[in-house]
Amino acid sequence: MFGPISFGPGSKPVVYVVSGLLLFLLLSWLWPFYTVPTGFRGVVTTFGKITGIEDEGLALLPPWQKLTVFNIRAEQADIEGAEGSTSDTQPVKVSMTVRYSISPERVPEVFEKYSHDGNMLSYVQTATQEVFKAVTARYSAPDLIARRATVSQDISASLRVKLALYGAQVISIDMRGFSFSPSYMSAINEKVTQEQLRLGAENKLKTVEAEQKQKVAVAEAEASALKATADGKAYAALKIATAEADSLKVQAQALAQSKDVLELRRIEVEQTKASKWNGVLPTSIYGSAPIPFLNSGK
Repeated sequence: MFGPISFGPGSKPVVYVVSGLLLFLLLSWLWPFYTVPTGFRGVVTTFGKITGIEDEGLALLPPWQKLTVFNIRAEQADIEGAEGSTSDTQPVKVSMTVRYSISPERVPEVFEKYSHDGNMLSYVQTATQEVFKAVTARYSAPDLIARRATVSQDISASLRVKLALYGAQVISIDMRGFSFSPSYMSAINEKVTQEQLRLGAENKLKTVEAEQKQKVAVAEAEASALKATADGKAYAALKIATAEADSLKVQAQALAQSKDVLELRRIEVEQTKASKWNGVLPTSIYGSAPIPFLNSGK
C-alpha cells in the first residue's frame, strides 16, 4: 500500500538534523560527566539506593547511576518568639539565630532519613524551641536575668546534642529579644526603683551618721582639751598652795624660834641688871617702865 520512502537530493539537510538530534539525545542519556560545586557533596544512587558520595569537583558516573547535589554549607535558622516558662511559672520569650551545617561524614544518613538536599531548617527550628523550653524550666525568672550568659551556654550545649541526632552541627547561636510578660517587667522595674531609693536612703543615713560621729569626735576632743587645761590649772594651783603652806610653815617655825631666842636674850639682860642692882628703888617710875627685879628671898 505504501511504497518505500526515499529522499531526493534536496533532503540531505533533513537527514543531518534528525541524525544530530538522535545523537544529542543519546549523548544526553549516556553522558557520564557531572560536577559537584564547592560546599556540596554528590550523593550517588543506583536505582534509588545510596552507593557512594562524591566530593567537590568532577564526577564520572555510568548512565544507570544518579548524582544528587547535597548542601553542607553553613545555613541560618531564625527562630522568632520562642516561648518557655521558668521554674517559678513566669512566661518568657526569646528570638534566636542558629547557624548550622551538615556534618560531611553524616551526609548519607541525613540524605536517607531527613533531607535529599541538606535543608534542615524545620528540624533546627523545632529542636531549638524544645531546647529553650527545657533549659528555661530549670531557672527562676530572677536567675534568667542575672545569669543570662550561663543560660545561653546551657542552650548552646543542649542544642548541639539535639542537632547531632539529625547529623547537623551548631556553629553559633545568637540570642536577642529576651523578655518576660509586661506585668513582670513592670514589677521588676518597680523593684529596681525601690531598691535604688533604699540604697539612696541608706547612703544618706550613713552620711548623717558619719557627720554625727565627726561632731561627737570633735566635741570629745574639745572636752578632753578643756579637761586637760583644767587639770593643768588645778595641778598648778595645788602646787602653788602647797608651796605657800610650806612657806608659811617655815615662816612660823622661824618666828617661833626667833621668839624663843628673844625671850632668852631678855632674860639674860634682866639677870645682868639684877646682878648689878644696889637695892635702891627708883624714885620715879614711868607707866611703861619695867619694874626692877625684886629678890624676895630671905
